[in-house]
Amino acid sequence: MHALLSRFLFLSTFLFISAFTLTAADNAHELLLRTRQQAKAEDGSFSSKEGMARWDARKTALVVCDMWDKHWCAGATRRGGEMAPRMNQVVNEARRRGVLIIHAPSDTMANYEATPQRKLAQAAPVAAAKVPLQPWCRIDLQREAALPIDDSDGGCDCEPRCKNYRAWNGQTKIIEIKEGDAVTDSAEAYNLMQQRGIENVIVLGVHVNMCVLGRPFSIRQMVYQGKNVVLMRDMTDAMYNPRARPFVDHCRGNEMVVEHIEKYWCPTVTSSDFIAGAPFAFKEDKRPHVVFVISEPEYKTEETLPAFARSELESRGLRCTFVYGRTGKPNEFPEIAAVKTADLLVLSVRRQIPSAEQLEFIRAYLKLGKPLVGIRTASHAFHAGKGDVKAGWPTFDVEILGGRYEGHYGKKANGPSAHVKMVADAAKHPVLAGVTAEEFAVTSHLYKNRDLAKTVTILLTGRVDNETEPAAWVNTGENRRVFYTSLGNPDDFALPAFRRLLLNAVFWSLGKPVTAREGERVAGK
Repeated sequence: MHALLSRFLFLSTFLFISAFTLTAADNAHELLLRTRQQAKAEDGSFSSKEGMARWDARKTALVVCDMWDKHWCAGATRRGGEMAPRMNQVVNEARRRGVLIIHAPSDTMANYEATPQRKLAQAAPVAAAKVPLQPWCRIDLQREAALPIDDSDGGCDCEPRCKNYRAWNGQTKIIEIKEGDAVTDSAEAYNLMQQRGIENVIVLGVHVNMCVLGRPFSIRQMVYQGKNVVLMRDMTDAMYNPRARPFVDHCRGNEMVVEHIEKYWCPTVTSSDFIAGAPFAFKEDKRPHVVFVISEPEYKTEETLPAFARSELESRGLRCTFVYGRTGKPNEFPEIAAVKTADLLVLSVRRQIPSAEQLEFIRAYLKLGKPLVGIRTASHAFHAGKGDVKAGWPTFDVEILGGRYEGHYGKKANGPSAHVKMVADAAKHPVLAGVTAEEFAVTSHLYKNRDLAKTVTILLTGRVDNETEPAAWVNTGENRRVFYTSLGNPDDFALPAFRRLLLNAVFWSLGKPVTAREGERVAGK
């Protein structure tokens, strides 16, 4: 076990300190993956990390875990039915790309005995295992902490609680079983993978705190056997009752188990890595939806913003989705449709020119008067700088943010690049609540922003030598709440003043007070 743990930590450090998206690559059999994983720091804390990986589809299996036709819990049955249509699309696309599909509706094999898919799994010769195969992989406290949710009551969130009985007869008919697929609910899955030379395993299905972790074909078992494993985090659900610890809503409880898996077992991906559209969300998930659109090569906001969101936003009841520029083609945003369902758009893009079709998602969102938070290079997000000045949205800064970006001062080699201070007249603005009134130093070189709109209220100014510039402001023109700051390099995200500013800005933009973190709430409230 110690050797396995060492191997896991090695892979985590050098390969999968990440969070990943699956997009079509030039090679028809190549899966380009954007991974997400929780990396452990020396102080024992975890932070979300993004990364990329490339997998050969022909060496990859997709396991559909326990997507039964019916569950004893009515809530579980309803949510499974919601997921199934998009899951079927994922399965079809993975199959088309050359991925081996393994359907695993446990305890129903008798209903598949005559099928070629069942016979395919049974025909695989018994393979040698790195460690003994287990019929159920229980929680491994030498490797992982206790689960973050209490599922000791069975996890049914219905009122009154449903009666526990064996309700399933097979996999839901919504998810198609086709030629070349396999059906099993045992270690036959491992035998088949070894026969086919499978190195990589994608797991989706239910339930993430139970079968997705423990079944003999699922996460713990396959990690023990040395496979490269990922969980499709938007194609799963938890058996969790919000009336039990930690007293969060069902969808947040589901996310917390996903984060547990990212910490201790494997990275995660989303369905948007295979098919178009935003990652799946349950209809019952009423949390405010914050969509981050990120594509800039200089300030690592693809790392700092997700980490900030995990730490400060999701723990306060917000749902966060991340839309990235495509690797190698940063002006393309495959998941931009997520903006359609956003309650708040957070923009960290630098000089990218999306297609008119993709840019229209952002234009349409803003035409509705919805709020925006802009980070640093958002002032020239869609401005090419050189060449075709008509392409993109070169006047975005003036029209939406309320200021005109005119370049920046030089970055100093030693010491702070600027000093930032609260504007005294704005001290009572909600975005400045809890932000120090004392001047503080930043390493971000100061941006030049001129001709601010009359609807702008400056919150922070920055000074360098004898020059002063606005460093953060709000714009309430067009009946829209817009916050912008020219701060946002990696050092800034370590500053309590900046983190509080950004936290306040998100909640102010949503028209809500800042809520307490989960651990700060009263149980059941």
